[in-house]
Amino acid sequence: MKGYLKRDDDFEERRKKLANLSDEELKNRFWQLAEQVVEPLLKMAKENTTPSIERSVLLRMGFSTLEVRPLVEGAIERNLIGKGVGHIVYRVAKEKGISIREAGEKLIAGDYWDLALEIFKGGR
Repeated sequence: MKGYLKRDDDFEERRKKLANLSDEELKNRFWQLAEQVVEPLLKMAKENTTPSIERSVLLRMGFSTLEVRPLVEGAIERNLIGKGVGHIVYRVAKEKGISIREAGEKLIAGDYWDLALEIFKGGR
């Protein structure tokens, strides 16, 4: 095996910490470590979004591919994308007492963006 690096096997040394744990304790340790690995991923998913994700949400809300572009671009231009474009449409609809569809159409036409800014930047 010329050319290969030899790895020092320290399995027995590392195993000593776990050797006296019961199956239940090993299981709990596994899940504790798994949570540590996944926690940053969950945090990132909760705190971040992308235009692609926002388009997907809007499509599921019933908007067409042609309609989602100006909604996402409008949110990006106003630094509101982090609030969620579907959430913006929903909050505008709720505030104005209109349907989600109507709110989306108004936002596409350029209306209600000041209201959206007020809601999300003004702490409403």
